[in-house]
Amino acid sequence: MKKTGLAGALCALAAALGIGSAHAQILIGQTVGITGSAAATVAESMQGAALYIDHINAKGGVGGQKVEVLSLDDKFDPKLTLDNTRTLIEQKGVIGMFMTRGTPHTQGIIPVLEQHGVPLVGPSTGAIALHQPVSKYVFNVRAPYQREVTKAISHLHTLGIQRIGVVHVDDTFGADGLAGAQAGFKANNIEALFIEKFDRAKPDYSAIAPRVAGKQPQAVIFIGTGAAVVDGIKALRAAGVAGQIVTLSNNASGGFVKALGDQARGVVVTQVFPSERSLNYPVVKEAMDLAKAKNIGDLTPAMLEGFVSAKVLVEGLKRAGAKPDSAKLHMGLESIKKWDLGGMELSYSPTDHSGLDFSDLSIIGTDGRFKR
Repeated sequence: MKKTGLAGALCALAAALGIGSAHAQILIGQTVGITGSAAATVAESMQGAALYIDHINAKGGVGGQKVEVLSLDDKFDPKLTLDNTRTLIEQKGVIGMFMTRGTPHTQGIIPVLEQHGVPLVGPSTGAIALHQPVSKYVFNVRAPYQREVTKAISHLHTLGIQRIGVVHVDDTFGADGLAGAQAGFKANNIEALFIEKFDRAKPDYSAIAPRVAGKQPQAVIFIGTGAAVVDGIKALRAAGVAGQIVTLSNNASGGFVKALGDQARGVVVTQVFPSERSLNYPVVKEAMDLAKAKNIGDLTPAMLEGFVSAKVLVEGLKRAGAKPDSAKLHMGLESIKKWDLGGMELSYSPTDHSGLDFSDLSIIGTDGRFKR
């Protein structure tokens, strides 16, 4: 059956990244929600990663070997994430994993990574559990979610906003974000106006939205992913919630904005990378130039995250030396010290796999773009 729409486009992009190739020279695995609630953001992060990997391959690859990413669709289902990881490592023979998405999804595959000694580069989640304690085979690129939430609450507090509530998904991601919110409330000597949670698999806001509206919040921190957050924001607005909505960087994509439609303007989205239009950062200009060469329009934050994560992966492969394997890639990554990837410095060590330390706030403007 012919695939159409977003699913078809994502499958085509996955093919461009190396799906199904029998001639991979350096094979990297990825399991991600090509379909499912996170699909729109996944599409953009994969596109950003492809920009850099295609660029490297066009120049001959790494040490004369092309890098190919074998991407499998886990439909944003943690069980499929685990199954796909086993397939990629045990059957396909990938030497590293790349840019998984989702907190419970990524946490669930750590035992498999440890069993086979396979490093994961750039998980698209800011779960603190992936930073502390250090997970030997997880190399984070982005900053933790908790830092984002804490910064958002501090910013709201400086604006005189104190009636702040939290709506979060009922899983490890939601619990992680909630912990950051509670730290932010404590740091600013305020109490959460309310804390509401929703089911990840079947979000239902029919009872939550009127309860939240009844509290008359000045701001709501919304912790969740993609379509679930879009539906939740629309439900809150329909129930009469007029306060500021804040969500996290996992929703920093053009697809998220498009899905929100006329409810997008004014939503605050935390960010873990510089503005995708900031020429003050050489890495942003590099991504812009490569996108322009491929007739791709504006960069999005999700594209920039994919691009930067791909740069880190390739740097690890370069340092792995000839005929890289999982162990050499691991050593290559841990050898990265004070590396300037284009206006941002990244370091790893056996006791620190946190990567970058950057957080910022943006707001969706009338033109649908993220403004800093």
